[in-house]
Amino acid sequence: MPRGSAMINPGMGGLAFERPSAKAGLMIRRLWKYFSGNKRTVFIAVFLSLGGNLLALLGPKLSGYAIDAISPGAGRVDFATVFHYAWLMLLFYFLSSVISYLLSFVMIRLSRGIVYRMRNDVYNHLMKLPVKFYDTHLIGNVLNVLSYDIDTIAASLSNDLPQMLASIITVAGSFIMMVSISPKLILIFAVTIPASILFTRYRSKRARALYRERSEKLGALNGYTEEITGGMKTIKAYNRENVFIERFETKNAEACEANYQADSFASVTGPAVNFINNISLALVSIFGALLYMGGGISLGSVSSFVLYSRKFSGPINEFSNFIGEIQSALAAAERVFRLLDEETEPEDAPGAVELAGVKGRVELKGVNFYYKPEQPILNNFSLNSQPGQVIAIVGPTGAGKTTVINLLMRFYDPVSGSIKIDNREIKSVTRPSLRKAFSMVLQDTWLFSGTVYENLAYGKENVSMEDVVNAARAVRMDKYIEALPDGYDTVLKDGGANISKGQKQLLTIARAMLLNAPMLILDEATSNVDTRTERRIQAAMLRLMKGRTCFVIAHRLSTIRSADLIAVLRSGMISESGTHEELMSRKGYYSELYLAQFDDSDIS
Repeated sequence: MPRGSAMINPGMGGLAFERPSAKAGLMIRRLWKYFSGNKRTVFIAVFLSLGGNLLALLGPKLSGYAIDAISPGAGRVDFATVFHYAWLMLLFYFLSSVISYLLSFVMIRLSRGIVYRMRNDVYNHLMKLPVKFYDTHLIGNVLNVLSYDIDTIAASLSNDLPQMLASIITVAGSFIMMVSISPKLILIFAVTIPASILFTRYRSKRARALYRERSEKLGALNGYTEEITGGMKTIKAYNRENVFIERFETKNAEACEANYQADSFASVTGPAVNFINNISLALVSIFGALLYMGGGISLGSVSSFVLYSRKFSGPINEFSNFIGEIQSALAAAERVFRLLDEETEPEDAPGAVELAGVKGRVELKGVNFYYKPEQPILNNFSLNSQPGQVIAIVGPTGAGKTTVINLLMRFYDPVSGSIKIDNREIKSVTRPSLRKAFSMVLQDTWLFSGTVYENLAYGKENVSMEDVVNAARAVRMDKYIEALPDGYDTVLKDGGANISKGQKQLLTIARAMLLNAPMLILDEATSNVDTRTERRIQAAMLRLMKGRTCFVIAHRLSTIRSADLIAVLRSGMISESGTHEELMSRKGYYSELYLAQFDDSDIS
């Protein structure tokens, strides 16, 4: 990200994109695409759910038959019939429980496969997103989607979805059974069920919005925590712990409040629907008793109807209880799919060719660029370099120096103007071949958790140990590496937290040298190196830079005195250019910058 040009919108919460909320039906359809890749497992899950619930649905019917084997008035009981149906009930319920266990196992496997594919899709998509995305979104929020939101979907798939399938089957089966027993009693549900559905639907819409807000607040909290944890040394150095504790408490309170509002709102739905269902059960008992006394129905049928009414209304009540979790999963899916809908880096132009045999002639002509239209960064910027030249770009902070590098690498494209390498417009070549033509060392060092050898060699295939050692020797790091416990096999942990910043910078310089690309970019490459170390590596850097076209951005002007061309960037344009001696003799802005850094005794 170019310094001074960040565009993060605090109101976005990192991933709260400025688009209307997606409909639940759309989220379900998009989730179904992940199910379609596991059709066999889905079929097995549906079959098990259907079989297990149908077996459980036979229980109340068998119970009614057993009760009808009792003659209360005559005082006779047909124990053989009672025990027969009782054993059948026991068998069917046992088989139903076994099938439910198998269903849970299948659903866990299914959700694991879906989450694996979804997380891979998100991560692969992140690799294709342009630099602009990472310049405008908090990384903590992106990680929140990759972990928390996808885990929420996984939990819903493995727990809530089987319950939903069971509820649908149980409700449909119970309804059919109740109709077969007494069509008259079923009329009671014509009032209570619509009331439950309308109430649940009204509450679920509001609950989804609350769960979406909860996800956003948690994402903002995670992003803030990551940011503060990374700057803990600075916070302690300035004795500002209490300030950031207060800020964290504010964000934590907001996240907790959002979580409370979502859960408390959703928790009201269950008891309310349960109350409606209890009313229906009471009405069934009353009118069933009246029908029994009138001879319109047997006692066993009344008992079966009551049990089926419990099965019928129970899943509706359960659905209202876990509707909050479903809405939470849908809100999480919405955030995942919004991330997946982010535009990837544009495809290469039709007919784009590989950039090969690069000599290193670079030309920027009439380049205009801005991150925001009202804040232009480069204004009719032009710069030419010949093969093998070292071009230094200097200027005040925010002048657009790093922006030039971003344009060369096509992290961004200019609003207008042209950029050519070897007289070929860079938009006419493929991005991978363009970026392979550059070695790049940034001010912000990046090392991954791995061995020293892996960190040095990862940018180039088939690198020998000899090549790695030569690169380390060139930056005077070989002795230090060999003194480590395992030498080049020493594992760097947490991005190189077990070595100093200067050593990390030297490793990244060696890594860029090892790539041996025809062009080299050094963006404040020695910013974390002390003066003595800086002088030690200057000769090695100059030797390795020889024959390459090099672009150097530096605030420490002593590092670019030998550059073939120094371009002074001010207000988006080159105000003066030339060699160090030429610019010093003109006594312009460059001379002022240089004299501000060095005493007269340092000038030769």
